[in-house]
Amino acid sequence: MDSGFLFPGQGSQYVGMGNDFYNEFSCAKEIYQEASDILEFDLAKISFEGPEDELRQTRITQPAIFTNSYLVFKLIIDFGIEPGVVAGHSLGEYSALVACGAISFTDGLRVVKLRGELMQNADEMEPGTMAAIIGLSAEQVDKICKEASQMGVVVPANYNSPEQIVISGSMAGVKKAMELAQDSGAKRALELMVSAAFHSPLMSPTTQEMTNALQELQINKPDCPIVPNVTAKPTNSPEEIRLLLIKQLTHPVRWVESVQNMILLSGSEFYEVGPGKVLTGLLRRIDRSCSCTPVGKAEDLERLKEKQAV
Repeated sequence: MDSGFLFPGQGSQYVGMGNDFYNEFSCAKEIYQEASDILEFDLAKISFEGPEDELRQTRITQPAIFTNSYLVFKLIIDFGIEPGVVAGHSLGEYSALVACGAISFTDGLRVVKLRGELMQNADEMEPGTMAAIIGLSAEQVDKICKEASQMGVVVPANYNSPEQIVISGSMAGVKKAMELAQDSGAKRALELMVSAAFHSPLMSPTTQEMTNALQELQINKPDCPIVPNVTAKPTNSPEEIRLLLIKQLTHPVRWVESVQNMILLSGSEFYEVGPGKVLTGLLRRIDRSCSCTPVGKAEDLERLKEKQAV
């Protein structure tokens, strides 16, 4: 049975990501050069050297993670490891679409570039924030957001694990929800270091331009199922994929359900493809019987190569 491939989203970036691949593999240089030509800035330099504040800007973060994940994916499949089902967390959904053959890397990068710019602009128009609520159920967090919305926009944004739900919205709405969560017995209510209120109504200004861009995007029938964030149900329909990419901007990431449905399709073996190990940690919290191999560095790839040779 083929494995499930998971692709990380914004927040997994770090200064230096991809540098080891760049020094070791000629294809990495080609991919980063191609990306820099499309983006019209030196992606390799910012990814490898920073500064961190610049890499954390949404318009840079998103193409940086997308490019890194694509490179790692290309190197993994050279070992003969193929995905049976794919999913990506928020931005990572675009990486997943490339991995299943639904879109090309270059087309995907152009859309991701626009997505990052529009999201950053939306936050500059109406600043927002996000916070992780740990230790409460989805039902409790949903209720808290409804109550706190009297102070400002606040909604559940990422159902990351049974006990970790990220909320998103206006500064006042999120802060009120954090207070209510703590009063309700949450283990933690932690504001996140993000640059915008992703997956909330504050992203609505991005939808028209993204709709226009996605209408022009060539989307093929996937080689394997993809599990979109919005529905958490596997699909191989290009038109459904297009519609859900638009909805994804203002709708929550249903990650728990997504992973559960991936397990039904591909079993218990997963790979996290790209920077960081966030999704590996979430998978353990969703289903401890599953194994996930994070592949984000050259040393991870080397271990994978040794494992395949046995």
